[in-house]
Amino acid sequence: MKTLKETNAKEFIIELEKHRNEEDVEKMKRFIKNSDSSTLCMGLHMRTVFQIAKRFMETPLTEVEKLLDSSYYEVRMGAVSIMDYQAKKKQITESQRKSLFDLYLRRHDRINNWDLVDRSAPSVIGIYLIDKPKNILYDLARSNNMWERRTAIVSTHAFLKKGEIDHTFRIAEILLDDPEELIQKAIGSWIREAGKQNEQALKRFLNKHVSTMSRITLRYAIEKFDKETRRFYLSK
Repeated sequence: MKTLKETNAKEFIIELEKHRNEEDVEKMKRFIKNSDSSTLCMGLHMRTVFQIAKRFMETPLTEVEKLLDSSYYEVRMGAVSIMDYQAKKKQITESQRKSLFDLYLRRHDRINNWDLVDRSAPSVIGIYLIDKPKNILYDLARSNNMWERRTAIVSTHAFLKKGEIDHTFRIAEILLDDPEELIQKAIGSWIREAGKQNEQALKRFLNKHVSTMSRITLRYAIEKFDKETRRFYLSK
């Protein structure tokens, strides 16, 4: 289907509304239970949201910001999906990439569920920072906002794809004592991914921290190890 040009927030929401499914609203509410209590749901499947967002990927960021203001989860997911698609465009300019980066950080208050972060942080934040100082990620890792902390570690996925693992481990070390389960899971998942690049680096990290890290983080981190190695670390 042809990509729409110069679309606006209202048109995007109208397209989402066509697929509203009241039967799935309660199921979706359980899925986003960690989001803010005022969030509403249309009951859409994420595949549908992604497909519509791809058609609307040329939506101006002024309109995308209006989508981020929506009370509906699927609308905000659509907004970050549009941002993700724009960030991955081959012909994107540095100025456009910076605008996406700035919007994400400025409106992080609306990017407030684990999958909203995971859908867009690697491309919008991570790719932008590949050839730049990473200070902002360390600031986010120390934020009082759990979603900003998740952005810090999730964004490093873009670096991992380039074979750069150091920032993932450094940020993971900052977050190791985080009380939130969704941060603990993210730490484990991302250091596991870093371990695919360099297994010895992951083992060095685990050997240093295995006695103090949460069991959730540990289980996620060792998921791809063989049975004997998993048993070794779980016995610590």
